[in-house]
Amino acid sequence: MSSQRIKVAFFKGDKREWHHRLIRRWTRSPYSHVEIVLDDGETWASISPLLFARVAARVRTHVVDDEWDYVEFAVTPEELQTLKNFISETTGDRYDWVGMILSQVVPFTVKGNGSWYCSQWVFTALNHAGIVRSGSIGTRESPGLSPGRLHEIISPASCVPQRTKVAPQAGM
Repeated sequence: MSSQRIKVAFFKGDKREWHHRLIRRWTRSPYSHVEIVLDDGETWASISPLLFARVAARVRTHVVDDEWDYVEFAVTPEELQTLKNFISETTGDRYDWVGMILSQVVPFTVKGNGSWYCSQWVFTALNHAGIVRSGSIGTRESPGLSPGRLHEIISPASCVPQRTKVAPQAGM
């Protein structure tokens, strides 16, 4: 069975922007944002924490690679199509400002319908396509999932191996 490759891109650059600094400090992570890079290497999909941001796929032809860390996955044509379908189905969904703020101050998770954080959307997209399994994270945790925590879960060094990871775990 042939496979293609996708990447999950974790943003660690632009330390001057206040919202990137705030997210990194609050989540105690080197990452402030995460996106999916599709098999063509130029189509990036996610949602940013800007005021009127929506889920969208965009073509990026100029990327400063030292501002991003990548986790690469080999995917089957079926997984890739399911992923692209999820992107299409959620295109236009809003950033979950209410859920994000309330989940930080109340002792339970708040999730708005049709709204997402970037890392929650990326995890849900990967899980929906079968690229990562929800067993590696509780679904209740996903609304509060930070980019750094997502990186820990899906990186090759994580403790739960995924059949689609490109890089094997050490000792395997």
